[in-house]
Amino acid sequence: MTICIYLAHLNPMTNAHVEIIEEQKKENKVVVMPVRFLNGEKEINSKSFPFSFETRKKMIESVFGDSVTVSLNYTFFAPFKKYFPPLISPKSWSLRKQILQEIEDDYFTYTGDKAEGLMLKLYRLNPKVGTRKSISATSVKNEMYAATQGDKSSWEKFVPSSVTKIINENWEIVKKFASEEDMTTRVAGMKFPKEGYNSK
Repeated sequence: MTICIYLAHLNPMTNAHVEIIEEQKKENKVVVMPVRFLNGEKEINSKSFPFSFETRKKMIESVFGDSVTVSLNYTFFAPFKKYFPPLISPKSWSLRKQILQEIEDDYFTYTGDKAEGLMLKLYRLNPKVGTRKSISATSVKNEMYAATQGDKSSWEKFVPSSVTKIINENWEIVKKFASEEDMTTRVAGMKFPKEGYNSK
């Protein structure tokens, strides 16, 4: 069976993510790879990336159980600047090798972003570019952060009920990052934590 590798932030997991995975599951084995950023053994979280890998894995499994595989192979290790420039940096090619580490069958990667699809194509990761969904994790995050300030928010309707429960269990994390500056930087169209970007 062909493997669909879904590289995504899933921070948090939304109904749009569920729709994509359900669609791909019809004909493929799905391996979900939530991105994570490590500085040594420590995962770096921020306003853009509030939930840890383990929490996001729990979100995915709360919806799909063991019908999809959740892999931690989409991991960037500090200093993150070593992954640039893309295609030229040996570190960027090591990430490709890491992503494919446990993939033994025919595969393709899935993205809803055309620019990301081009990058995946350059790295020979067989991208399939789908239609970008109207619900974004960023908009859901912003709704959640607004809710911590007492503003009217409807973020719950954009995520599965089981994920709502997990987010509410981790509401202190949402409150923590809601009041903080977003310590991320955008490089080549992708967000990276400022912590660990230049050095360990």
